[in-house]
Amino acid sequence: MKFSLSKYLNTYSQASTLAFFRLAFGFMMLFSLIRFVSYGWIEQFYIQPQFHFTYYGFEWIKPLGNYTYLLFLIAGIAALFVAIGYQYKIAIITFFLSFTYIEFMDKTTYLNHYYFITVLSFILIFLPANTYFSVDAYRNPKMAYQKIPRWTVDILKLLLGIVYCYAGLAKLNSDWLFKAMPLKIWLPNNSNLPIIGTLLNANWVHFAFSWTGMIYDLTIPFLLLYKRTRTFAFVLVVVFHILTKILFPIGVFPYVMIVCSLLFFESSFHEKVLDYIAKSLHFNINIFENGKEKIQNFNAIYKTKLVVITCFLVFQIAFPFRYLLYKDELFWTEEGFRFSWRVMLMEKAGYTQFTVTDAKTKETIMVNNRNFLTTFQEKQMAFQPDFILEYAHYLHDYYQELGFTNPEVRVESYVAINGRLSKPYIDPKINLAKEYESFQHKNWILPFNDAIKGL
Repeated sequence: MKFSLSKYLNTYSQASTLAFFRLAFGFMMLFSLIRFVSYGWIEQFYIQPQFHFTYYGFEWIKPLGNYTYLLFLIAGIAALFVAIGYQYKIAIITFFLSFTYIEFMDKTTYLNHYYFITVLSFILIFLPANTYFSVDAYRNPKMAYQKIPRWTVDILKLLLGIVYCYAGLAKLNSDWLFKAMPLKIWLPNNSNLPIIGTLLNANWVHFAFSWTGMIYDLTIPFLLLYKRTRTFAFVLVVVFHILTKILFPIGVFPYVMIVCSLLFFESSFHEKVLDYIAKSLHFNINIFENGKEKIQNFNAIYKTKLVVITCFLVFQIAFPFRYLLYKDELFWTEEGFRFSWRVMLMEKAGYTQFTVTDAKTKETIMVNNRNFLTTFQEKQMAFQPDFILEYAHYLHDYYQELGFTNPEVRVESYVAINGRLSKPYIDPKINLAKEYESFQHKNWILPFNDAIKGL
C-alpha cells in the first residue's frame, strides 16, 4: 500500500490519548521536582559548590544562588498547570524553559532521562494536548474537541522508539555482550536483596541481563505497536523498569517510560482512565464534549509547526551518530557520548592530580581538589575530559588571581573502564590552560590501546 503523506496528515485520532499523557506527564514532573527539593539536592548540587561544570556553548547558564529554589517553584507550578491543562501553552513553554535551565546549570548532574524530559516538553509545545479533559477546554468550550491529528500522538511514540532503539544499538558492543560489562560489576552490589540477591553473583545471570536488556530495547517499541503483542509488551515494560528501579538509582525514569508506553494503547483505554478520574472527582466527563471535531487547516502556523517538528526529529535521529566524526574509542574519550541515549553502558573511575606552575618563577604546587570541588564533582571530573579541561581553566584563573604569572596547569590522570586496569588518561606534559573546548578531537587524551567493538 502506497503511503500518502497528505492523507496521513489529515488522519485523526481521539484526543483522550494526548490528554491522558499530558495529565500523567505533568504530575510526574511535579512529583519529580518535589522529590528533588525534599532530598536537599538543590543545596547539595547547586548552592554549596563554589564551582559548576557547564555545557559547551551554554557557559552563561549558572545556578542562581538561593533563587534556584524559586526556579524549581516556577517549574513545579508550570508542571501542575500542564497536568490540569490550565493556560497550557504558557505553562508548557515555561516548564520547558525552566526545566532545561535546571538541567543545564551543572553538567555534573547529567542524566539521559533529564534530556528525554526536555525533548518531550519541547515537542508538547506544538501539540494540542489541552483540547480535551483540561481546564482550558472547560473554560472555553469553543476550543474543546474530541479528535486530533493522528501525528500528534504518533510523534510521541516515535520519540520513545528512538530512545529504546538507540539504547539497544549502543548495547551491541563487545563489552556489553561478551564480557557482561558493566553489569558484572554492578549486579553483585545488590546481592543483599531478598529472593533474587543470591543470583546476582552468578556469571550466567550477568550475561542473561546483558543480552535480555539489549533484546528488550531493540524490540519493545515494535511489540508495543503490534496490537496482538501489546499487552504482553506492556507487562515486559513494567517488569523491566521496576526491576531496574530496584537494582539501580535512576530516579523517576522507570515511571516515565512506563507511562509513555501507555501511549501505544487504544484511545478507548485512555478514555476509560479519564472517565474514572472524572467520576472520582465527581464531575461528568461530557463537559469537555461539544460535538465538534477540530479540522486543522494547513495555514502558515500549522505548516511552521510541522517544519519545526520535522527538523527536530531529523536532529534527534542524526545527533547520536556524531561520535562517528571522532577517530578514538567513544567510551574512552566520551566525544559524542552525551545526548545519544547511551544508557548505563560503562563503569568508569579515575584519579587526577593537578599541578599549577608559575610560568615566571617555576614555583609548582599540587592541587587538593577537595578545596574546590564536592566529592561528587571530583568523582565525575576524574574520568571525563571536558570536565578536566574546564576545571583546569578554573584553576588557572584562580591561581592567577593569587598572583601566579600565567599559571600552567597540568594533570596526572589515570582511568579504569569496565573492569580494566587503570591506564594513563591525559598527557601530563600538556598545559591544559592553553587548550580550549571545541568540537575538535582532544588530542591531549592519551590512546586507549584496547578495543570495545560495536556501534
